[in-house]
Amino acid sequence: MDFHASLAGRGDLSVRIYRQLRDAVLDGRLRAGERLPPTRELARRLAVSRNTVAVAYDRLTADGFLTGRVGAGTYVSAELPAPKPRKAPPARGPRPKAVWRSLPSPAAGPAREPEFDFRVGIPDAALFPLATWRRLLARELRDSGEFAHYGDPAGHPGLRAAIARHAGVSRSVRADADDVLVTQGAQQALDLLCRVLLEPGDRVAVEEPGYRQAKLLFASHGAEVVGVPVDGEGLDVAALPSRTKLVYVTPSHQFPLGTPMSLARRTALLAWAGRADALVVEDDYDSEFRFSDRPLEPLQSLDRGGRVAYVGSFSKTLLPMLRLGFVVAPASLRDALRHARRLSDWHGDLPAQAALARFVDEGLFARHLRRATKVYAERHERLTSTVDRVFAGRLSVVPSAAGLHVCALAEDGTDLAAVATRAADAGAAVQTLSDLCGGSPLSGLVLGYGSIPADRIDDGLAALNRAWRP
Repeated sequence: MDFHASLAGRGDLSVRIYRQLRDAVLDGRLRAGERLPPTRELARRLAVSRNTVAVAYDRLTADGFLTGRVGAGTYVSAELPAPKPRKAPPARGPRPKAVWRSLPSPAAGPAREPEFDFRVGIPDAALFPLATWRRLLARELRDSGEFAHYGDPAGHPGLRAAIARHAGVSRSVRADADDVLVTQGAQQALDLLCRVLLEPGDRVAVEEPGYRQAKLLFASHGAEVVGVPVDGEGLDVAALPSRTKLVYVTPSHQFPLGTPMSLARRTALLAWAGRADALVVEDDYDSEFRFSDRPLEPLQSLDRGGRVAYVGSFSKTLLPMLRLGFVVAPASLRDALRHARRLSDWHGDLPAQAALARFVDEGLFARHLRRATKVYAERHERLTSTVDRVFAGRLSVVPSAAGLHVCALAEDGTDLAAVATRAADAGAAVQTLSDLCGGSPLSGLVLGYGSIPADRIDDGLAALNRAWRP
C-alpha cells in the first residue's frame, strides 16, 4: 500500500506520521489486514530518517493499530472495530445552477434485493450469453493495438455498420454507417441531441404519461417541458403546443402504457414537424421483443424531410451495464452531434463496441433476441392472465404486444403508492405510474417481467394481492 503523509508545519515528525496513519486506520482508508510499507521505504518516500518512521510504527503497534509479523512486515490490526462513517461536509461552496437545484434527488435502489422483482426495464441477466461475450471481448483486447489511439467520436466503425444493417433489416430504418452515432445508452443520445439543438427556454413536448428520465434531462438543459396527452392511438398530435422545438415520443411501444402509435398519428406527427420546423425524437427502446402483430413502420422510415432522430439501446436487449446505445440522426445534425460527443467523452468503450459489432455480424445477436423473445412472451402471457384473474375489478391491463412490461390501470380508487410500499415490505417490488412518470393523470401500476421467472410470477402477484389492503 502506497501511503503519503503530509509533513508540512511544525512539530515532531514521528508524531505527525503517527497521527496520519492512525486517522487513516480509523476512517477505513487503511483496511484491516493491509500491509504497510517497510520503515526504510516509507522513510525514503517522505525524505525523513528511518528511525522517525520506526518510532511512529512502534507507537501504533503499542496502541493496537498495527501488528508486526516476523519476516513478513507490518500490517493493520485485524481486531479493530469497523470504521465509523464519515460525516457529510457542510453544504458550503459553489452552488449549481437553479435548474439543477430544482430537480429531484436520484432515487435510491431497494434496501434489499426483492424476492419478486416487477421493476421496469430490467432484462434477465441469465439470458445473456456471457461466455460468448467474454470470448468476443477477450479477442478484441488481444488485438489491443487497434485501440492505442483516440477513435472516431461517432463510435467504432464496425459497430456503426452493424447497427445500420440490423436496424435496416429488423426495423426498416433507412441508414448507413455514416448516419449512426454510438452512445453510452439512449440517455446520452438524448443528451447530445439537446446539446446541439436546444436553447434555454425552448419548448419540448413529451408524452403524458411518459418517460420521466427524458423529462428530467430536457429540463436540465433549461427547456420548457410540456406534457401532451396520449390515447389509444398514441400521442394526440392536435394537442401539440405552438413554438415546440422538439417532440419526444415512444411510438412503437409507448412508455409506460404500451400502446403503439397508429399510422394516421405517425403521418400527422411528421406533417406537423415539417410545418413547425421541429425535430421528432423517436425512442424505440424495446421494440425487438414483439410477441404478436406486425410492427408498424418506424417514424424514421416514413420521414422524408429529415425531421426524425431515431434512438435505440442495447440496455434492454443485452445488459444495462454495457451502456451501449445509438442515434440515427438527420444529416443536418450529424456533424454537430459528433462534435458534441468529442467534447463530452470522445468515443466511449471501443473494445466493447468492437465486440458488439462481431456479436451482431456473426448472427449471435439475432439468435439471442429469438431466444429471449420466447421467454419474455411466456412471462407476458402469464402476467397478464394472472392480473386479469386475480385483480378483476381493481386493475385493468392495457393491451400490448411487445416489450418487458405491462401497464395495469386502477379501477377502484386504491392508494397505489401505499400498496407499493406494503408490497415492498412483503418482498414484491412494483412501481406506480406516478413513480415512473413523475406524476401522471392516470393511476396504475407498471409491472415488469424482465427479471422475474415465469414460475415466480403467480407467487409475486399473490404477495401484491395480500398488500392491497392494510
